[in-house]
Amino acid sequence: QVQLVESGGGLVQAGGSLRLSCAASGRTFRINAMAWYRQAPGKQRELVAAITSGGSTNYADSVKGRFTVSRDNAKNTVYLQMNSLKPEDTAVYYCNADIQVNRNYEYSYWGQGTQVTVSS
Repeated sequence: QVQLVESGGGLVQAGGSLRLSCAASGRTFRINAMAWYRQAPGKQRELVAAITSGGSTNYADSVKGRFTVSRDNAKNTVYLQMNSLKPEDTAVYYCNADIQVNRNYEYSYWGQGTQVTVSS
């Protein structure tokens, strides 16, 4: 079994910072792309940031210059450093990872989500 466990969400004032972490455990033969998504009330889930196993990144336009995604392959962990937070960043943030459980099979896994609330 594979699990993604997120941590680091919470309540912060506008302009503040938070750092999210997501650790993968279990049958992880190889972890490929990892990403953060978010879903605000009444809205669709959207990609926030993604990082490949080689370290290439991409970001949603709304977070460029404020958020930084990184990973520690030795710890099977992906991070999201969020600076200059705005009330519109308020959402449940989900970790996603494409994980090979063996040489032949890759699956997409999701974390349980962590709430980020930015007050104005």
